[in-house]
Amino acid sequence: MLERKQRKNTTDVTFVLPEDVPPGPVSVVGTFNDWRPGAHVLVPRSDGMRAVTVALPARTTHSFRYLGAGDQWFDEAAADGHEEGNSRLHL
Repeated sequence: MLERKQRKNTTDVTFVLPEDVPPGPVSVVGTFNDWRPGAHVLVPRSDGMRAVTVALPARTTHSFRYLGAGDQWFDEAAADGHEEGNSRLHL
């Protein structure tokens, strides 16, 4: 799930997954962090989900995927689209 909050020149995008699906640590990697695993790790929140928020420039497009334990790559079903095996965000 994606949550978005518009700011003046940026959009805060919160990447949200259930706390235990998939099990183990998960990070979101993409063009906004040079595809670096561990740069944006989802952390537990009080509603039983885990999330991380990334501030991204307005009027930009980004590719991303989730990376779980054991090199498990997966996509975001609620993304704005999918292209070349990646989820896409259009801000």
